[in-house]
Amino acid sequence: MNSSSLFSVLNRELRTALMKLLQLLPIGNVDDGLLRDLRPVIEETFLVHCQVLPVRLDPEFAFHGERQQYHSSEILHRMQSFLTGDTWRMLGIAAVDLYIPILTFVFGEAQMGGPCAVVSAHRLRQELYGLPHDPELFRQRVIKEAVHELGHTVSLTHCDDYRCAMAPSHAVERIDLKERTLCSACRAVVTPVGEGPLTPYF
Repeated sequence: MNSSSLFSVLNRELRTALMKLLQLLPIGNVDDGLLRDLRPVIEETFLVHCQVLPVRLDPEFAFHGERQQYHSSEILHRMQSFLTGDTWRMLGIAAVDLYIPILTFVFGEAQMGGPCAVVSAHRLRQELYGLPHDPELFRQRVIKEAVHELGHTVSLTHCDDYRCAMAPSHAVERIDLKERTLCSACRAVVTPVGEGPLTPYF
């Protein structure tokens, strides 16, 4: 796909968001308060209406005993059964530890250019690393990973700018270096010059 076609696809997708919802799906025993806290932040960041779904996805079908972890790709596939005509994007927030077979763990996974993404809060907590609980740091990490995975759903790839939300993160220290917004280069892909009001989505 050439640059002009990609710009067209991305802007059509983002314009659609004005009429649809970004839905948050709780997965497993994730704290309901986390989703309530995320909702206004995501609405402010993406300028789209955000809805916390009243249902909950039990992730046990994706548990693999040999890893003692949950396969994120299987969760993404199951999430599609929750999509409705009102869905722009669906972001699952999970309390469990996620993985894909080629990696030890993942903070999240998304369907590139697709409707679903999932973020795991499990490894974003300071307590996992023997450090005191830091609720604000935890909240910021979840937000950054949410923006990152949702960026993939609008076809953004990983960015070389370590401050960009689309920079890859293989450790929480890298997440802490990032901002929750896109760099100018990634923003330009999502919102070509002259398209105007779409910029605030990220």
